[in-house]
Amino acid sequence: MIQKYANPARFNRLASRLMPWFAWPAGLILLGGLYFALIASPADYQQGETVRIMYVHVPAAWMALFVYSSMAIASAVGLIWKHPLAHLSAEAAAPIGACFTFLCLFTGSLWGKPMWGTWWVWDARLTSVLVLFFLYLGYMALNSAFDDPSRGERSAAILALIGFINVPIIKFSVDWWNTLHQPASVVKMAGPAIHSSMLIPLLMMAVGFTLFFFAVLLIRMRSLMLARRARGLTLAGLHGMTASGQQPAEG
Repeated sequence: MIQKYANPARFNRLASRLMPWFAWPAGLILLGGLYFALIASPADYQQGETVRIMYVHVPAAWMALFVYSSMAIASAVGLIWKHPLAHLSAEAAAPIGACFTFLCLFTGSLWGKPMWGTWWVWDARLTSVLVLFFLYLGYMALNSAFDDPSRGERSAAILALIGFINVPIIKFSVDWWNTLHQPASVVKMAGPAIHSSMLIPLLMMAVGFTLFFFAVLLIRMRSLMLARRARGLTLAGLHGMTASGQQPAEG
């Protein structure tokens, strides 16, 4: 089924059809989520207005894990089934995931100062999220470290798969170790332990971030496909000039 979208023209047509369904709802939902998060939702009885950082911090953390998980899956597909769009989608997702992870760390520091009295502690979850951020950076660096793009793709894909072990560590760090972070309060067997006045804007922000991710992912994938095509045409032109005995223009 997905093999037919290996054709760039077919993928571009699909991406053009999907873009409005991701971009416009993302903008509308994020605007609504920010309104409820910053204005309509109540302040917390313990944290006061500081709790509003949660509406950006928590969805950013969820997206950091979600994007890396999608990269690991895409990398596995690329290594096993050699689908040409798999490595491309992982490459396109990496900077987006890195931004979400940085946003998670930054807002976490803003939240930690008034709550814990410090900007940073070597808490199990904080440290593992920092490791995740370095994994994103390492993936991007390794992907572009080789003159042969296919070698970079394979090396980065292997790193993404090895680094995936950090995802469950982040998720269950609050259960495995004594950390400053509270246990899960939204996704739990007994149901969310957060009032609907806070849960609804939190979920709106999460949905908005997810749609935003898919919209930007499609844009980046199309840009990378165009860049690869331009590079291929340039190399083909250089090979053709070399075969005909011409010298490429300098400058």
